[in-house]
Amino acid sequence: MPLVTTGELVTRAATTRSAVAAFNIITLEHVEAVIAGAECTGAPVVLQVSENAVKFRYGRLLPLARAAVVAAERAAVPVALHLDHVQSDDLLRQAHSAGFSSVMYDAARLPYAENLAATRAAADWAHAQGLWIEAELGEVGGKNGEPPLDAHAPGARTDPAQARAFVADSGVDALAVAIGSSHAMTTRTATLDHDLLKRLAATLDVPLVLHGSSGVPDDELTAAVAGGITKVNVGTALNQAMTGAIRAFLAEHPEAVDSRKYLSVGREAMAEAVARIIGVLAGRGGVTA
Repeated sequence: MPLVTTGELVTRAATTRSAVAAFNIITLEHVEAVIAGAECTGAPVVLQVSENAVKFRYGRLLPLARAAVVAAERAAVPVALHLDHVQSDDLLRQAHSAGFSSVMYDAARLPYAENLAATRAAADWAHAQGLWIEAELGEVGGKNGEPPLDAHAPGARTDPAQARAFVADSGVDALAVAIGSSHAMTTRTATLDHDLLKRLAATLDVPLVLHGSSGVPDDELTAAVAGGITKVNVGTALNQAMTGAIRAFLAEHPEAVDSRKYLSVGREAMAEAVARIIGVLAGRGGVTA
């Protein structure tokens, strides 16, 4: 079916007090696995390409983006394409022509005033192109190879009053909030601040996004969706599933050299992880439709 927009999926999720799952993709196997997992559940999904993934692909956005667009157009469920954690203005300006309907512009590393100014400029440009834009306020650590952030550190979490001003002054369409998760976690031990989430949801009139969701236990994810999170980003969990499955296959078949043999195992493991996570977000405890 035709590509849908991220804004459409997130708006629908907000209306129904549910959440859309957004998975970061790196290889064609990621693309195929995410779509297969979503089709298994009958749920819409967002394919996300991060700036780090673009760097991995020799700095070229189009090869992976084109593959994602073609795969999405042949999917049996609605699929949107999102450019994630963009810090480069040059990359930002490639989004629309590459088939993306949305971007997450990441200036959260900057002091507040600089974050606001950079995000305002990005939002103005994105809206002129018809793009939906997400930003981040607070510190969701673990990006760019840095260690996971101490989510309890002073100033790490998103302040509701500051967030309200940031959204109003920047013009963004959604806000990624820091409520206790961290990027690149390989253990599911994050504890979310649900009281803070409740205050953020009551204060802001834009959809809220949870980053670093791979490290969040199922019950915490379910509670986050009930508390107002409408887009849930997942990346590391897919890489763990793929790597674990390939590692096990090669341990059992040390003579294997045909990459299709182990990549297919890794792809299937990722598809199963996608279906399970979508089931959790839908309140089905990971049981797929």
